Amino acid sequence: MPEAFKLGFSAFALPSRGVLVVFCNDGLHFGSETRDLLGRSLDMVRKAAAVERFKGKLGATLDIILPSELQVNRLIVVGCGQASALKGPDYLRLGGIAMGKIPGQAGDATIVADLPGGAMKAEQAADLALGARLRVYSFDRYKTKPKDDEPKPGSAQITIGVAEPGPARKAWAARAAVGDGVVLARDLVNEPANVLYPEEFARRAAALRKLGIAVEVLDVTAMKKLGMNALVGVGQGSAHESRLVIMRWNGGKRGEKPIAFIGKGVCFDTGGISIKPAQGMEDMKGDMAGAACVVGLMQALAGRKAGVNAIGAIGLVENMPDGAAQRPGDIVKTMSGQTIEIINTDAEGRLVLADVLHYVADRFTPKFMIDLATLTGAIIVSLGQEYAGLFANDDKLADRLIKCGQRTGERVWRMPLGAEYDKMIDSKFADMKNTGGRFGGSITAAQLLQRFVGKTHWAHLDIAGTAMSAPQTDTNKSWGSGWGVRLLDRLVADYYED
Repeated sequence: MPEAFKLGFSAFALPSRGVLVVFCNDGLHFGSETRDLLGRSLDMVRKAAAVERFKGKLGATLDIILPSELQVNRLIVVGCGQASALKGPDYLRLGGIAMGKIPGQAGDATIVADLPGGAMKAEQAADLALGARLRVYSFDRYKTKPKDDEPKPGSAQITIGVAEPGPARKAWAARAAVGDGVVLARDLVNEPANVLYPEEFARRAAALRKLGIAVEVLDVTAMKKLGMNALVGVGQGSAHESRLVIMRWNGGKRGEKPIAFIGKGVCFDTGGISIKPAQGMEDMKGDMAGAACVVGLMQALAGRKAGVNAIGAIGLVENMPDGAAQRPGDIVKTMSGQTIEIINTDAEGRLVLADVLHYVADRFTPKFMIDLATLTGAIIVSLGQEYAGLFANDDKLADRLIKCGQRTGERVWRMPLGAEYDKMIDSKFADMKNTGGRFGGSITAAQLLQRFVGKTHWAHLDIAGTAMSAPQTDTNKSWGSGWGVRLLDRLVADYYED
């Protein structure tokens, strides 16, 4: 997040400089507050709209430079379609659209949170602000010579005009904490693997201690003592040692069982001995997006002081091929005592998660566990990049995740689990094998994970299509999207806080 980016709330007022952003519906109708602010300029806006064939459809914009009757340098009209049909994700999107139209060197900008039918409520205005904040994110810390003509939207001072600034500021305080979590997750995913290897990732997670999160880092020696041979085996070919990081936020009642989130943190995945093709391998720096989401979520929960006890656990490894690397045909004994035959060393994420899931279930006995992982290419074949795959052994937890996905726009689609798929990973030489063949790849991966959760309520999110090389949207122009932070924060806020 650019340090120069500043956002605040004030009562409705016509600015005397900078950029003014207002909203209209698909009939070119404005809210009453907007009409009062624009006054005689409304006729000019309607004439400009007619020339530009601007109808006010959702996402469409009209840009008027040096508007007559107004002292601002620019007036931007953003269409919201049918205002009465807007939902939570739409306000986030409108904020992103508005922010995207504000020129990089614009200075001050005012966004009027008013729609046909009435001013936005505090929560809606806060979502609008969050959309603006997420839109300005960029990852350019390694560019030594930025181009002069590159837009720098983060340099603007943004004011959101609202009916009641007090409630809006209060709602924004929680949204800002979530925004911090998303930004942290994006930063982690975007970092190159020579910078963000397991030990460094663990150090960055440990920085959350300043927010009151208890952080414990286990090294290879400690994990071997626990019997985490599946996790350790994945990283044994790398010069960078593996780590397990446990983060604890105690914001709920003392002694109450926690909820738990587990992330796959493969900081770089060559495929190991079963090496990947060279084309596109550079993207495998993002194979730790599940762990990045968990760290971002823990920051969000602590930042807004969520009334819940939460565990975040991330298994951090680097999957490299050398003389010490794991081989196809090897058999490892997991912490749970179950054995896994390694068929393909590129199916490594499930090995990491197997030990971490068992560890969290056994040590903390949580109310539920949700793991996130860029686990399979098969889920992208199934769902593309619009939905994450959801697998669960608990219908209530699955339904809640689906509803929260609809509310936040980070959508999930439930996939099947079943004994028929389970048979596909049975091994002749061990309790199971780490791949089930070509068919149903995302399902057989989830079936393996299910063998390590015991009786704990559990959901698995396969985020391979949504978290890295992410679709470009009105609120995300980054390669790493930070997907999942808002979804899981909403799940906690809606269903699990005191």
